[in-house]
Amino acid sequence: MAKYRGQSPQEVLDRLRRKAKFRILDVREPEEWLSGHIPGAIHIPMGQITQRLEEIDPDEELIVVCRSGNRSGMVCDYLSERGYNVVNMSGGMMAWPGEVEFDD
Repeated sequence: MAKYRGQSPQEVLDRLRRKAKFRILDVREPEEWLSGHIPGAIHIPMGQITQRLEEIDPDEELIVVCRSGNRSGMVCDYLSERGYNVVNMSGGMMAWPGEVEFDD
């Protein structure tokens, strides 16, 4: 069974403000990404994760984000089974209290 933990959007925002060392991986679809994403996040849609693993550092803590926390949980399962250090942001972007960017 995969092992990873969850963090609330507020906890993730607090960690960002403290400049904690981690990456944010947004696994939403391109149109969702364009509707606003966490500044500094990397974007790899869930369906492309298996083909784009080389873009993810397995030694770096990765906070995985989607719209509500469901898809990110599936990606966390997949990545944690392969040895990645992942955290699921529970509640997803629907619960994100921080700023968003709208670039592509």
